[in-house]
Amino acid sequence: MSPSEKFVRLADECRVMAEITHTPESKTVWIRMAERWLRCAELHDRDASAAHRDDFDEPHRTPAYSFAH
Repeated sequence: MSPSEKFVRLADECRVMAEITHTPESKTVWIRMAERWLRCAELHDRDASAAHRDDFDEPHRTPAYSFAH
């Protein structure tokens, strides 16, 4: 399971807790936590995608010296 999938699962668990809690304050806290976990998933996916693109965008290094005379 990827980190992104774990974050989404944690968000789902927070939503369940929000549904079964008894106080409005607790419900708000659980909903906000769910939103934050979803944000973590989005950021992870974005960063992973950017890192993958960077692997292909970097130019190849040229050697500092040559063995040819």
